[in-house]
Amino acid sequence: MIPAPPLVCPDPGQDLGPATFASRLARHGDLPAVLTDAAALSYRELAERVDATAALLGPVRRLVLLAARNDLDSLVAYLAALSSGHPLILVPADKPGSIESIMAAYRPDVIVRSGEGSGPAVEELRPGTLHQLHPDLALLLSTSGSTGSPKLVRLSHANLQSNADSIAEYLGIRSADRAATTLPMSYCYGLSVINSHLSRGAALVLTDLSVVDPCFWDLFAARGATSFAAVPYTFELLDRVGFSGMDLPHLRYVTQAGGRLAPEQVREFSRLGRRRGWDLFVMYGATEATARMAYLPPELAETTPETIGIPVPGGAFRIDPVPGLEDGELVYTGPNVMLGYAEGPEDLSAGRTVTELRTGDLARQHPTGIYEIVGRRSRFVKVVGLRVDLGQVERILDGLGVSGACAGSDDGLVVAVEGDHDERLLGKVLAQSVGLPRTSVDVHAMEGLPRLGSGKVDYPAILELAAERAAPAPTEDAAASLPAEGPGDVRRIFAEQLENDDVTDDSTFVTLGGDSLSYVAVSVRLEKALGNLPADWHVRTVRDLMNPGTPPRQRRGRFFAPLETGIVLRALAIVFIVSTHVGLFSWQGTAHVLMAVAGFNFARFQLAGERLPRLRRQLRSLGRVVVPSVVFIGVAYLLTDRYSIANVLLLNAIIGPEEVTTQWHFWFVEVLVYILAAAAALLAVPWADRAERRFPWAFPLVLTGVGLLERFELVDPEVPNTGPVLWLFALGWAVARSRGLLQRVAVTALTVLTVPGFFDNPNREATLVAGVLLLIWLPSIPVPARLHRFAGLLAASSLYAYLAHWLVYPLLVDVSPALAVAASLAAGVAYWALSMRVMAALRRWKRPRPGKRPRVSGPPPVPCRVQGSLWRGPGSRCHRC
Repeated sequence: MIPAPPLVCPDPGQDLGPATFASRLARHGDLPAVLTDAAALSYRELAERVDATAALLGPVRRLVLLAARNDLDSLVAYLAALSSGHPLILVPADKPGSIESIMAAYRPDVIVRSGEGSGPAVEELRPGTLHQLHPDLALLLSTSGSTGSPKLVRLSHANLQSNADSIAEYLGIRSADRAATTLPMSYCYGLSVINSHLSRGAALVLTDLSVVDPCFWDLFAARGATSFAAVPYTFELLDRVGFSGMDLPHLRYVTQAGGRLAPEQVREFSRLGRRRGWDLFVMYGATEATARMAYLPPELAETTPETIGIPVPGGAFRIDPVPGLEDGELVYTGPNVMLGYAEGPEDLSAGRTVTELRTGDLARQHPTGIYEIVGRRSRFVKVVGLRVDLGQVERILDGLGVSGACAGSDDGLVVAVEGDHDERLLGKVLAQSVGLPRTSVDVHAMEGLPRLGSGKVDYPAILELAAERAAPAPTEDAAASLPAEGPGDVRRIFAEQLENDDVTDDSTFVTLGGDSLSYVAVSVRLEKALGNLPADWHVRTVRDLMNPGTPPRQRRGRFFAPLETGIVLRALAIVFIVSTHVGLFSWQGTAHVLMAVAGFNFARFQLAGERLPRLRRQLRSLGRVVVPSVVFIGVAYLLTDRYSIANVLLLNAIIGPEEVTTQWHFWFVEVLVYILAAAAALLAVPWADRAERRFPWAFPLVLTGVGLLERFELVDPEVPNTGPVLWLFALGWAVARSRGLLQRVAVTALTVLTVPGFFDNPNREATLVAGVLLLIWLPSIPVPARLHRFAGLLAASSLYAYLAHWLVYPLLVDVSPALAVAASLAAGVAYWALSMRVMAALRRWKRPRPGKRPRVSGPPPVPCRVQGSLWRGPGSRCHRC
C-alpha cells in the first residue's frame, strides 16, 4: 500500500476566510510573481494592483462575473475578487454565448473584463447586490471545463486553498519554480496551476500562446519556465512541434489531466522525461473537487501507466459496490470537495450540501494501493478536456427537429440520426453547439436508430459505428522512385492514383472510388508525403489529411514495424501461389485466403455512402478487375493455344470444360468477378441496402450461410467450375464488420467449424484457417521495416502477377524455378504499373477540355444559405457542405 503524504487541511465544514494565496500576496515581497513577454511583476507589485482593483469592486459583497483571458488584467481581477470576498463566476472571454447564458441565468452585479493591459475594466450593473450570498461562497465554475451551462460548481475559499496546498505538496512546488500557463484560467485545471504556484511564492509565465507556436517556446526558455500543464490533446501537439528534441534545461516536470492519456503515451513521455531530466505527473480530478483528486507518482508511470495513482494529500478514496457490475463506483472525500451545485441565483445562499464526491467512474484498487478507472456510470464524456453531456447533444438534435441519439468516449462523440440528413453539416452544427473541434463529432445518418429488445436505444451499437469507418494502420509500398512529396501534394496523389481529377478538399479515398486495388498505392504515397497515416485515413477528407489534427509519428530506428495484415496476406499469397505453380515449393490454400481478404476489403471500401453512389463506386472497382484481366487474357489467347474465347469473356467457369485444363487458370479472377457483380446487384436493391445498413454484421453472416449451403453441397447452383467460395468472401466481409470480442469469437468459431473437410487436405485447410484468424485478430503484423515497400509492391500488384505468371513462368521454369518466380512477380509489377498509367491517361482523355463547361441539368444554382457556395435545390448539397 502506498500512503499519501500527510497534509493538514481545513475541516470540510469550516471555511477560514479569503484564500491566503490571494489575500496575502505581499508576504512574498520582491519574488517574481508574473512574467510575460514584455514585463515582470513582483509579488509586492502584484499585491498593489490587486488591492487597487478590489477597491473598484467596492466594500459591499457582490456577485462578480469575470470574462477571463490568460493575461495580467484577468489575473489581477480574479485575485481581487477572492481577496476582498466577492463571489466570482469565472467564464472564458472568447465565448460570448457562454457569457450571455450565465448572465441571463445569474444576473451578476458586476462584470469585469480585461482592459487589454490598461487594468481590469469594471462594469457596475448595480451599486449593491440582488443576491443572498453565503459567507463561504468564493468561486463558481462550469463543470469540468464545459461552458454555457447554468449548472455551476460552488467552491469555497477553503476548497481553493486546500487543493492549492495539496497540489503544491505532491509536486514539490517551491518559490524558484515558474509555471507556463498552457491552459485557460477559466478551466479548473488551468486555474489550479495559478493557485498552487501563488500559494508557494512561485512565478507564473503568463501567456495565451499555444504549444504549437514557436513564440511560446521562446518565451518558455527566456523566462526559465520549470513546468507546464497538458491535456491529452496537448501531447499530440507536442509530437508535432518536436518537443522531444527541445533544449529546456529548466524544465522540472510536466503535469497531465483533463482526460485519460493512453497508457503507451504515458510510458513514452515518462521515458522521455527520465532521459531529459524532468518528471511526468499524471493526475485525475474534477471541478467538483476544485481540481485534483489523485496523482500518479512519476516513478510508477512506466510500470502502471493505466492507473490514476493515489489520492492527493488530505484526500481519500473508497469504492462503493454497483449492483450488477463487477467494479464499483469511486467516491472521493477531502477538504477540496465542493460546497455543492448551483443551478440558479437562489442556490447562491446555500452552504455545504455535499461532503463527498461520487465520481460516476467505475474503479478498482490494485494490491499496491493505487487506483485504476475502468469505466463510467454517467452519460458524460471528456473530449479534448471538455466535459460533454450526451443528453444535451440529444436535446440539441431535438431542437433541430432531428431524431437521434449520442454515444461517446474520450476520443469523441458518435451521433446516430434517423433519416436522410447531411452528416457533414449536422456534425458542424453539433460541434459548434457544444464547443468541440469538428473532427470530434462523428455523425451517421441511418434508416432507424439501433435498439435493444426492450425498445431502448442501443448506445454501445452507436458507439461501434465509429469503428466501422476505421481501418488498420496503413503502410508503405513501392513508391521509392517517386519524388519527395509533402502534405500539399495530397490532392494530386489522390488524383493520380485514382485517375480522378474531381478531387476537392472534401473528397475522401472512399468517395473518390478507392478500393483494395488502389489502397496500397495511395497509402504509400501518402505515407511518404505525411510521414505516417491515421488508421482511418481512407475516410478522412483531403483537407484533414493536408492539415492533420493528430500529428504523424515517424517510425525510425526500428527493425520491425507493423504492417497491415491484409497487405501481408496478399503479398505472401501471391508468392506462395506462383511458387506452387512453378514447383519451387508447394504451399496450397492461399488463393482461398485471398478470397476472404477480397470480402474483407469489399466491406471496408465499397460500403460507404448512399445506395446509388456506392453502386457506381462498386461498378468502377469491378471494372478495375475486369478490364486488365480481359486485356491480358485476350493477349494470352492470341499468343497461345491454351485458352478459349470463354476465358477472354471470363465465362469459362460457367461454360468451360468440367475437366481440369489450362482453361481453368483464371478461375480465381472469374469467380471474384461473379461475386463482386452479384454483391453490387444485391445491394442495389433498396430493401437489401437497408438491411445491410441496419444489420452490418448479421447481413454478411446470412450470405455466409447461403454460401455454406453450396460448400456442404446442400444446394447445387449448376455452375460447374465456380467452386463453393462465396462463403469465404462473405466470411471476410463479416470479419470486417465484426465489432467487439463476442462478434470476433463468433466469426472465429464459424471459421474453425466450417473449413475442415473443405479440401480433404489438412495442411491446406490449416493455411486457410490461419489466414482468416489473422484477419480477425491481428490488424497488423510486425514485419522488418526494410521489407515494407517490397511487401506493399507485391500486394498492390497481386492480381496482375496472378495473371502474368501463367505466361511468364513456362519460359523460365526449366532454367531456374526461382528465376521463374522472380520473373513472374516482376512481370506482374510491370503490368500493374502500365495499367495504372493507361487508366490514368484514359481518364484524362475523357475529361472535358479546358474552357468547355459540361451541361448540367436541373434548376440553376443559387447561393448555399450555409456556406455561400453553389446549391441546386432541396436534396442537393453544395460542394462545401
